Amino acid sequence: MKAFMDKDFLLSTPTARKLYHEYAETMPILDYHCHIDPREIYEDRKFENITQVWLEADHYKWRQMRSNGVEEKYITGDATDREKFQKWAETLEMAIGNPLYHWSHLELKKYFGYEGYLSGETAEEVWNLCNEKLQKENRTVRDLIRMSNVTLICTTDDPVDTLEWHKKLAEDESFDVKVLPAWRPDKAMNLEKEGYLDYLKKLEEVSGTAIQSFADLMEAMKKRMDYFASVGCSVSDHGLEYVMYAPASAEEVEAIFAKRLSGEVLTNEEIKKFKTAFMTAVGREYHRRNWVMQLHYGVKRDNNGKLFGQLGPDAGVDCINNFAPSSEMADYLNGLAKNDELPKTILYSLNPTDNASIGSIIGCFQDSSAVAKIQQGSAWWFNDHKTGMTEQMISLANLGLLGNFIGMLTDSRSFLSYTRHEYFRRILCELIGGWVENGEYPEDDKTLEKIIKGISYNNAVRYFGFPL
Repeated sequence: MKAFMDKDFLLSTPTARKLYHEYAETMPILDYHCHIDPREIYEDRKFENITQVWLEADHYKWRQMRSNGVEEKYITGDATDREKFQKWAETLEMAIGNPLYHWSHLELKKYFGYEGYLSGETAEEVWNLCNEKLQKENRTVRDLIRMSNVTLICTTDDPVDTLEWHKKLAEDESFDVKVLPAWRPDKAMNLEKEGYLDYLKKLEEVSGTAIQSFADLMEAMKKRMDYFASVGCSVSDHGLEYVMYAPASAEEVEAIFAKRLSGEVLTNEEIKKFKTAFMTAVGREYHRRNWVMQLHYGVKRDNNGKLFGQLGPDAGVDCINNFAPSSEMADYLNGLAKNDELPKTILYSLNPTDNASIGSIIGCFQDSSAVAKIQQGSAWWFNDHKTGMTEQMISLANLGLLGNFIGMLTDSRSFLSYTRHEYFRRILCELIGGWVENGEYPEDDKTLEKIIKGISYNNAVRYFGFPL
C-alpha cells in the first residue's frame, strides 16, 4: 500500500515520477486568471487564523459543508472561526474521492508542514499548528505568494474599477511579483439585469462619456480599455451562459439599446442580438490591442433563490448548464475571423461533454499569428479534479496539440490555492508518463522536458506575452 499523499502522490510509474520531479515540480506559476483581492496583496494581509485564510468566500467548501448537513451559521453565519473550522474538518472526513480532500492536505503540507490528515478528531491539533505558524512565521499574503513561486497574477476587474491597488502595487519595489488587472465587462453586457441603468451611470462617470446609444457605450468601453491598458492589462475575461451568435444591423442594435434605456422589457431575441453585437465589438478591440480573450460558459448561476437572497452571488449555488450550442460559438468566432479580427481566445466550458466540440472548433481557427492561437482552457470549476483534468487533456490531445496547451489557472479567491498547480502537474505527468510507459510516445527526454515545462509554465509565458 502506498503512503498517504507522499512525494510520489498520483505518480504510479517511473516515467511519471521522473517527469514530475525533474521537470514540473520546480517550475514557477503564472496565475493568469483568479479572483483574489489586489488590496489584500498590497496591504499584505495577515490572517488571524486558518479559518480566515481557508473558509472565507470559498464556495467550494461551503457546498460540501451543506452536503454534510452543517447549519448555515457554521458556514457563512455568526459562529466562531474555531466552530467553523471544526465543521469543515468533520466534513472533510467524508470527502473521499473529492479534490478538496487532496487540495486541503496539499495546502496543509506545503504552507504549514502538517504531514497527518485533518478530521474531526485532529481538528484541534491542526488549528493550533496552523494558527501558530500564521502568527509567528512568515505567512502573510505576500509570503504565501512567494512560497508558491508565483511570478505574475491577473485578478478579475470590472471596467468601472479605479485599479487603485494595482497602481500602488506597481509602484511598490518591495514586492517583485507582478499583479495585473484583467478586464471583466459582464455588467456592461448584461443589459437584462436589474440595476443595469445604474451601472451605466457609473460607467459614464469613470469614462467621461454620456451613454445615450450603443455607439456611446462602446466608446466608453474603449476609453476604459485604454485606462486598463495603462495599468498593464492585456487579458479579458467573460462569464457567459453560452457563446451566442445572432447578428443584427447597427440600426436594430441601437433600437434595442434605446428600448432598454427607456426602461422597457426586452425579448430574449433582442437580448441575444445585443449581446452578440457587444461581444463582436469588444472582440474586435481585443484583436486590435493584442489582448487575449477568455470565454467562460456553461454555468447556470444562483439556483437556490433563498441562499442567493441571503448571501448574493458566489454562494455555492451554481451548477453546470447543458445548453451551449457549439454551432453558435463557431459562428461567433467566424464572424471575427472572416475580417481577420479574431484575437487570441481561450474557451472554457463548465460542461465536460463540451470537450470534444471545443477541441474540434479550435482547430478551425488556428493560424500562423500565434502558436495555438485558439486554446481549450483547463478543466474548470466543477471539473478541476483528477477525472476532469485527465479527460480534458486526453480530448485536447486527441483533437489538437496537447504540447501547446497553456495549462492550469488558479481561478480562486484563496491565497493557498496555488497547490492546485501541483495537483494538475502531477496529473499531467501521470498521463504523459503512462503514454510513454505504454509505448505510445518515445522516451525522448529532450522533447518530454519541453512539453512538461511548456504546459506547466512556458507556454503561458509565450502565449500571453506578459512583461516578466
